[in-house]
Amino acid sequence: MRAALRRIGRDIRQLRNIDAYVVSALALVFAVLTVVGDLVSEQVRWAAVLAGLGLLVYRITLPAPVESMPESLLGDRGALDALNINARLREARTVWLYAPSGVNFLLPERCELMRTGALARPGGSVRVVVLDPGAGAALDLAARQLDDSVDFLVQHLRPSLEATLDRLRAMESWDVHGNFEHRLLDYNPGFSLLIIDPESKNCVVVAEIHGHHGESTASRMHVRLTRPAGERWIAHWIGQFEHIWAAARPPSAP
Repeated sequence: MRAALRRIGRDIRQLRNIDAYVVSALALVFAVLTVVGDLVSEQVRWAAVLAGLGLLVYRITLPAPVESMPESLLGDRGALDALNINARLREARTVWLYAPSGVNFLLPERCELMRTGALARPGGSVRVVVLDPGAGAALDLAARQLDDSVDFLVQHLRPSLEATLDRLRAMESWDVHGNFEHRLLDYNPGFSLLIIDPESKNCVVVAEIHGHHGESTASRMHVRLTRPAGERWIAHWIGQFEHIWAAARPPSAP
């Protein structure tokens, strides 16, 4: 009952389904008046019934409303807690990541979760793409976007990238059952991307939009998609990562 009342109140505030609520309220009033006494004429009662039937028929003819993205799919970096990324990494078989430096995701505890998760399983796979430190022009542009346009900066792109590359080289030396690879991309496409288990029904996709200006790194908008509701856009972001992977170079390649 409380949920229904909250939904009705929200609809009224947003001026949705007002016609249905008006007719329903009139029908309820007439019903009460009819029960307590003969206070409503038969003509008025029939008018209320016909109005209700007319509204019902009219609403049947309306096209289906365009579904909007639930608010739960959008948020800042703090909203990732709802996805319980660490638990998903613990159970994952495949992890794909693109980020300019990856420093905010490739924390020691998450690297350990991938080592004991996907990389501990035969056939498990982890792929990471970061910016190419040798692509000077791309790094300059990315630094303008990620460093210079943030009001409250806590880290810089270039030293963060170098720290991440050291960590990735250490991860490549691990003796694990799964397959670990990382590559370097020579431009920043304007987003970071995490995909866990792309072929699984439990797939989760997180895309972080860098934008032109922001208060802080943590305040950037994230889009979070899971199956089956996000199937179309999951396929879109999987394709994005596959193109990034194909365009990036192995560290040993010139």
